[in-house]
Amino acid sequence: MAASRSKRRHRTRRRADMSLLGGIRPPIAALSALLLALAALTAFQLGHVGRQTVPPAVLTSQQYFAEDGAIALRASLDESITDIGRTASLFSSGEPVSPDSVLDKLGSVYQKWRGTAVIEIKSGRLEAQRGENLPLTALDLTALDGESGLAPRMVRLENGETRLLTLALLSWPDRPQQLLVASSSLKVPGISLGRSRAIAVLDSSGQVLGSDGVGGSGQEKKQLAKFAKTVAQKAARHPLQAKEPGSGGFAGVSGSLLGDSRDGRRSVAGYAKLTGSQPGVGTDATALGLTVVSFVGVAEERSAAVDSFFWIAASAALLVLGALAVALLVTTVQRPLLRLFLESRRIGRGDLNRPVTVPKYGEAARIGAALDRLRRQLLGEPGAETEVPRGGRRARIGTRALLGVCGILLLVWSAPLLLTLNRAGASVAVPKTIVDDQRERTDTVADRVRRALNEGHADLTSVASVISDRTTPAELTKLLERTRNQHGRYESLYVMKADGTVLARAGGKPHHPAGKGPSKQPVTLVDSGNRPVITEYAETPGLAGAAVVGELGIDFLNALLKRPGLGEVRVVDAKHRVIGGNNGYLAFEPLSDAKLDALVSSANEKSGTDEKSSADEQSGANEQSGADEKADKGPRAKSALLRDGAVSVAAAAPMTGGGVAQPLDWTVVTWQPAKGLEIPAYTAQNRTVLAGLLGLTGAVACLGWIHIVVVRPLRDLARRAEALADGDRRTVVYPTHHDEVGAVTRSLEVIRLRLLEQRKRDAAGAGTGRTPDRATPAGRN
Repeated sequence: MAASRSKRRHRTRRRADMSLLGGIRPPIAALSALLLALAALTAFQLGHVGRQTVPPAVLTSQQYFAEDGAIALRASLDESITDIGRTASLFSSGEPVSPDSVLDKLGSVYQKWRGTAVIEIKSGRLEAQRGENLPLTALDLTALDGESGLAPRMVRLENGETRLLTLALLSWPDRPQQLLVASSSLKVPGISLGRSRAIAVLDSSGQVLGSDGVGGSGQEKKQLAKFAKTVAQKAARHPLQAKEPGSGGFAGVSGSLLGDSRDGRRSVAGYAKLTGSQPGVGTDATALGLTVVSFVGVAEERSAAVDSFFWIAASAALLVLGALAVALLVTTVQRPLLRLFLESRRIGRGDLNRPVTVPKYGEAARIGAALDRLRRQLLGEPGAETEVPRGGRRARIGTRALLGVCGILLLVWSAPLLLTLNRAGASVAVPKTIVDDQRERTDTVADRVRRALNEGHADLTSVASVISDRTTPAELTKLLERTRNQHGRYESLYVMKADGTVLARAGGKPHHPAGKGPSKQPVTLVDSGNRPVITEYAETPGLAGAAVVGELGIDFLNALLKRPGLGEVRVVDAKHRVIGGNNGYLAFEPLSDAKLDALVSSANEKSGTDEKSSADEQSGANEQSGADEKADKGPRAKSALLRDGAVSVAAAAPMTGGGVAQPLDWTVVTWQPAKGLEIPAYTAQNRTVLAGLLGLTGAVACLGWIHIVVVRPLRDLARRAEALADGDRRTVVYPTHHDEVGAVTRSLEVIRLRLLEQRKRDAAGAGTGRTPDRATPAGRN
């Protein structure tokens, strides 16, 4: 018997220890730890806003600027390499022509090379030359038949400048093979630098190959040399290691750098290594290992968006409210439950001498009252089973209500952070550099679209120059198919006679009006069922009245507009109707915002007398307009801050610069909400919301944990305890979890069994006429 009692005590002690691993204590401890961690995070980490002298949004903008330059340079180099190869192929497929004729036609179609030359490969004799003198001695004519014999190469001139030489073969039967050479400078084309920006092209070792915007001061050259040394090391990394996972955007290596500080201004640079349009797919230009770096001086402003006292006060308030909530849980839920656990175990062991200490609140009070009634029933007191329990008003307050009070305490801290505090209003200050960058990048996109249309027309002109009246339709079709395969911009290519008859075609069905001859305008826009079709015409000198017609897909235009950090991008025509965009839009619909429409009109003004954007005047945000530069005649890019409830950075850039695309009078307009920029005001707002969200999430998780693990089983236990005290001896009381509530449940089951045994003894005593033995309280003889 002694051994049996020892085993039971050991089993009871083990179950009591198991209850400490679950039940009420872990969620309260977790809530306490979470609130302490959140208070420390709020005071020491979230409050570090606006401490940088240069906002992160400015650094990101410089990175985007360098990526734009890398994309423009890669596209220009690849286009030039393709043009030389395709031009040589066109000449080689026709009748032999003189080297001078080749260079004259090449120069009349394309005006982008610094110098061109034709060399006879066998003898090494220079047959013809145009433009600047080329460093032909740097060419090894005996190695042209190698694997990379015709690959582009970089050579340095005597004056220190670097040129890119592009090579192609001219071959005719029964004539010596010739080499067509074209040189181009390694400068980023079509990039709008603004007033104080500089841009440079570096090789893999960090040597500057070409630059623009770098002043004659030694300070700027010294800063460029420092940036070049750092960029050379960073550009050597693998793209997947250089970017954060899931960052997307630019496929190559890119980033930003902080330079030297002088007179309250700091140099900020962005860099981007040339990469293909698709990740892992290289081109002839990317094989050169070039990197574009741009830098600009920005004003340093060290001013915290929100004073540190706010975050310290918020942390202190969380500690106070959290302490009240935890104290309420400990005093009204945890301690009464633990006391019930001890009292129920005492009653289950048969210690009936002392009355049960009944808690004051909720289900614990109900269970305590039921336990005391059961104790009295075990003692055989008359009326204990039929007595109606009476509880005070505080006993009517359920444990769920107590949890609700704790939730309200924590919500008092979280709700203001989520909804009201630290909100960046319509007067938020946006760094001028970001507004200027929006303008310059928009101007770069506009120039990129213009160059693409001009290049397309030049390609058609090159094809038209080799067509004559002796060219058969089969030869025309072959020529058009080859051109379309080399340039993916065309949906349809065809040769049209003066009466509108199509002689040959490659690609889709033409959208040109039937029965009409080629347009006199080089580039036109056709509305084909609410789908814009850009059509280009190039007259054929060898076939009178005919023209080579190319229809550019609108997807090609939209692909040119997809650049991160610009927000929404639209191309509008002279009537401000939308032609293309980087996201969803309705073709030929007007702009959705009147302020954007006014900004487009302001950018296209011919007088240039007003130095401020009209959109600024209407929006009341003229303090950071991009039109504050010195007024010049003619359209120019402009930017503005649009303040109408929310703040947006917008810019509009007309397509200026000449070429066949100039008469279209198209304008590129961009806008993006300022709240998406990483500037101090919005960073403080986002971190404030984050703190409130963390507090709310932690409170819901921990209080929900208590409700599921403790409150619901406790309510069910209260119902069972009262039923048992009311005389229900048949329903088995079994525990759900091995915790405090489960321990009380097991004790109730022991009490139920003792009451059944007592009833059996009472029934047996009544049958024999003997007085039944009653339970003897512990400590009585």
